[in-house]
Amino acid sequence: MPIEVPLLKEKITTSILFAVVETDLGITGYGLTRGSQRFGMREFINRELAPFLKDKNPLETERVWNQLYKQFNPRAQTGMWSSAVSAIDIALWDIKGKHYKEPVWRLLGGAQNPVQAYVTFGLKQYSKEQLVEVAKQLVAQGETRLKMVVAVDPENPKLDAERVRAVRHAVGDEVELMIDANYLFSFNRALELCKLVEPCGITWFEEPVYQNDAALLADLRRHTSIPLAAGQNEGHRFRHRELIVNRAVDIAQPNVCSVGGYTEAVKVAALAQAFNLPIANGGGWPHHNMHLQAAMANGWRVEFHFEMWGVGDKIYKEPAAPDHGWVTLPETPGLGLEPRFDALKEYEEK
Repeated sequence: MPIEVPLLKEKITTSILFAVVETDLGITGYGLTRGSQRFGMREFINRELAPFLKDKNPLETERVWNQLYKQFNPRAQTGMWSSAVSAIDIALWDIKGKHYKEPVWRLLGGAQNPVQAYVTFGLKQYSKEQLVEVAKQLVAQGETRLKMVVAVDPENPKLDAERVRAVRHAVGDEVELMIDANYLFSFNRALELCKLVEPCGITWFEEPVYQNDAALLADLRRHTSIPLAAGQNEGHRFRHRELIVNRAVDIAQPNVCSVGGYTEAVKVAALAQAFNLPIANGGGWPHHNMHLQAAMANGWRVEFHFEMWGVGDKIYKEPAAPDHGWVTLPETPGLGLEPRFDALKEYEEK
């Protein structure tokens, strides 16, 4: 999907896998996951998962998830399995909501609505001047929580620090500012950036070090006052358990499009809650993750990333959007997402 973002001439291309699950009662559910390994996932879903799921009860989401786990993933591997099952599980919860005539966020727990939202605007492609301009535009529109990508040059944290300081100066101290390194820093470079931007009042530093290494994150956490967040691409509750038990994070970030859908994500949320930690959406796909954040008592905020937010606006009819730092979830049964099949067909890869 080609996505337009403010100030950039070139569109950003984002890949997705879109899943449709049909039932014999005429209820259809729709799921989605990120497009990494999408051709392998498509074959896995169509040739293995679909025949296995035939004649099973889609309302029994816990039973179905565990059957898929035992049948296709007995060694608890993450990656393609977790992503593919995420798309299927999301679709099953969409079906469940439509069957019971309730939104997914309420079936999962219904802890809060509306939910805090933030906008990830600070793309690497922007110059420092463009970052400032886009940040000012968002603040003028009433957005109070912003996130920007760092590790523009993973060996030069000073460059990132200059960009962070420029945005902080432009938006003032009342606007929350988060940063995200997407795994790209070594421990030393991540610590260097922490020390440089601690005076900027950073709400959290997301996935600062290679591979979400729990030992390195825990060490970094002891050396900085900036809260650390991680977990957006992790599959399974076990990887999140490693981060939480090792005191590597202040904020857990299960993403329903990667961790194994809602069925697995609520377990991560409960684990985090047992350690008195909040969960927050990282890794985008707000229109699906908002249901998890609204469902759980420790749900905190939803990420509207220019890229994935743009995909949602392209493939769904009138999806929810942030408004002055909040997003209100629909009362529509299921996910409340009506696909634009013309857009999906236009960009379908054979």
